[in-house]
Amino acid sequence: MKKKRLKIGIFMDSFYPAIDGVVVVIDSLARALARYHDVTVVVPYTKTYKEDYKKEYKIIRIDSIKIPYTEHRLGLMPRKKSKIYKELLNERFDVIHIHSPFTMGKLGIKLAHDLNIPCIGTVHTRFEFDIKRITNQKWLVNKVMKFIINVFNKCDKCIVVNEPLTDDIKKYGYKYEPVVIHNGTDLRPLEDVKHNLEATNKIYKLENKDIVLLYVGRIIDYKNIFFILDALKLLKEDNIKFKMLYVGSGPDEDRLKTKIKQYHMEKDIILTGRIEDRLVLSSIYARADLLLFPSLMDTSSLVRIEAAVNKTPGLFIKDSMVGKTIEDSKNGFLSELDEVKYKNRIKEIINNKDLLKKVSINAQKTLGISWEQIANITCDEYLKSIEEKNK
Repeated sequence: MKKKRLKIGIFMDSFYPAIDGVVVVIDSLARALARYHDVTVVVPYTKTYKEDYKKEYKIIRIDSIKIPYTEHRLGLMPRKKSKIYKELLNERFDVIHIHSPFTMGKLGIKLAHDLNIPCIGTVHTRFEFDIKRITNQKWLVNKVMKFIINVFNKCDKCIVVNEPLTDDIKKYGYKYEPVVIHNGTDLRPLEDVKHNLEATNKIYKLENKDIVLLYVGRIIDYKNIFFILDALKLLKEDNIKFKMLYVGSGPDEDRLKTKIKQYHMEKDIILTGRIEDRLVLSSIYARADLLLFPSLMDTSSLVRIEAAVNKTPGLFIKDSMVGKTIEDSKNGFLSELDEVKYKNRIKEIINNKDLLKKVSINAQKTLGISWEQIANITCDEYLKSIEEKNK
C-alpha cells in the first residue's frame, strides 16, 4: 500500500464497549489502514468506556443517548455551527467511509458533502432480517429498508461484504452496482502448534483423542445456538463421543446452560465465555475439528475466516449468505437447516478423516485472507473515488 497517505474518516453507530462482528471489523480495518494512513474513527460517546489512547488510530466521540434494552447507543446529529462539527471539518478528510445508515452514517455523508470529498458506504448487515425479527409488519419492513437504502444511495460508492448482499440491497432500491470486498482476519496460523494445543487441552480438560466441535460468536438465539444443541443431542444419542465448545457471551447464556442440563450434556459441552486473547482463540480454533455455524443472519462471518486460518473448516447452512461463500466439501461443508440432517452431516464429516484434512487445507488457502490485504483493496477503492470526484 505504498500510495498517497490519506486522511480517512470512518463513521459507525456502534463501537466499544458494545461489541459485535461489525465493531470488530471496524477496529480491524482501521488498524490495518492506519499502518499507512491517518485514520479517525467517529462513533457515539459513552462515559462508561475508557478510551484506549494507544490505538493506532484516532477516535472522536459524538454525543449520544442509550438505546433501551441494548448495550448500544444512538449518536446525536451535531449542528453545523457546533464545536464538534467544526472539529470534524478541521480533520480535512480525503475520504469518508460510513459503516451504518443511521446517525453516524448520515453525519459522514453530510461532512463529505461540505468537504466536497467522496463518501463510501459499506453494508455489513442483512437489515431486512434484523427488522423482521423485531416486527413482522411488511409495510414497516419496507419503510425502514427504503430509509436505509436511501442513505446508501447518497454515497459515491457502496461496498458489500459478500456477493448475495448485492441482490439484497438492489431489491430495496439501491441504484448502482456495489463493490464486493470480503472481511479479513488479523489471526495468523500458530507458530508453536504443539505447545498451544497442549495448553488448550489442559485448560478445557480435553484428551488428544477427543473430537472437538466449536461455535464462536454471540450466545444469542438468532445465531441458532439452540439448533446446534438440538443437533448435538441427536449426535450423542447416536453414541458419537465429542466435546463441544461454545466460545462467546450474550443474553441467552443462562437459557443455554439450562437446556444443556435438561439434555444431561454437562460433560459434553463447555461454555468458555468471551475470549479476547487472540492467541488463546487461535489455539481453540486449531484444536477444533469442525466449526459449527448455522446462523442465517450473518453476511460474511469473521469466525469462518478465523477458523480457516487455523485449518478448521466450518459446517454452514446451504441457503445462508455465509453458506453461499462456501464450496461444499472443498473449503467447508454445507447442510440443510434441519437438526437431523445437520447431525448426520457432522457424523459424516468427523468419520471421514481424509476429506476433513483436505477441506481443512483448502479452507486455509482460500478463506484465510488478512486485514492488510483487505485494507489494500479498500484503499484502491478510496483512490478511485477521489480521482472520480476530482474529474
